[in-house]
Amino acid sequence: MELRHLRYFVTLAEELHFGRAAERLHIAQPPLSQQIRQLEKELGFELFHRTKRNVQLTEAGQVFLGEVQQILRQLQQAIQIGQQTSRGEIGQLVVGFVSSAAYNILPIILRTFRSSVPGVSIELHELTTDQQLKWLRESRMDVGFLRPPVEENRFSYETIFQEPLMVALPETHLLASQSYVCLTSLANEPFILFPRILAPGLYDLIISLCQQAGFSPNVVQEAIQMQTIVSLVAAEMGVAIVPASLQNLQRIGVVYKTLQEPTQKVAIAMIWRKNETSPTVLRLVEIVKQAAQQW
Repeated sequence: MELRHLRYFVTLAEELHFGRAAERLHIAQPPLSQQIRQLEKELGFELFHRTKRNVQLTEAGQVFLGEVQQILRQLQQAIQIGQQTSRGEIGQLVVGFVSSAAYNILPIILRTFRSSVPGVSIELHELTTDQQLKWLRESRMDVGFLRPPVEENRFSYETIFQEPLMVALPETHLLASQSYVCLTSLANEPFILFPRILAPGLYDLIISLCQQAGFSPNVVQEAIQMQTIVSLVAAEMGVAIVPASLQNLQRIGVVYKTLQEPTQKVAIAMIWRKNETSPTVLRLVEIVKQAAQQW
C-alpha cells in the first residue's frame, strides 16, 4: 500500500464516479479502477459497491474513509511543521542576557523576533557574561547577549549595540547638581563595582578610565547585577560608573551624570556556537543582525 492508493481512494469516495475521479487525479479511468482493486485486495474487504450506473461506499469503506482522511490531515500537518522547523519558524530557544541588556536592546529584540516568528517560544535567563559562556559550553543555552570581549574560538559573536558610560550618584551628592562630572572629582569617592570575573572587558575599561584620571578606584562594595549596584548608590553607599542605558532603570535616590572626559563606548554582543545548525537559532541570529543595522 502506497500513499497514492489512499489519495486515489479518497478522491473516488468524494466523487463516487470513476470518470470524474480519474480526471481530478489526471490519470486514465482503467488504471484508477485497477489501483482501487489492488487496494481492496490488500485490505481484504470491499470499499465500494459498483454497478453500471453508480458507485457507493460500503459500510467498511465509509469507516475506512474517515480514518484515511484523518491520516492525510496528520500527514499534511507533519509536512507543514517540518517546513516551518526547517525555516526556523517553530521551536524553542534558550536565551541568556546580561542585566543591563534589559534596559537597551533586549526589549527591541524580543518584539522584533516575536513579530517575525511567532511560532518560536523563548526561555529567558538573566546571566552574567561568565555564566553565559559556561551555559553555552554546556549546551544549556542557544544564544546570549553579553559584554565582550570573547576569547574562545568555539563561539561566534557580533557586536550589536554600543553606548557611553555615565556616573551614577546619590541624589544627595555634592556633584548631583552639575551637568557634567569630571572623573578626577571622584578620586576620593567610595566605588561600587562588580567582580572582574563577571565581565572582564567592562571592568577593565572602568578601572582604566580611573587610572587615566590619576587614581585607582576605592571599591567598597561589589555586586553582581547592575540593578543592585544602582540600588546601593541610592542607599548612598558609593558611586558607580555604569552604561548609559541604566538611566532607563528609574530608581529613586539616584541621578546619572555625563562624564566630562571622552570615554570608549561599551558594547553588547550576541554570541552563539560556531557551526550552529539549528534553523531556529540561525533565524534569531539573522533577525538580530538585521535589526542591529538600524540601531
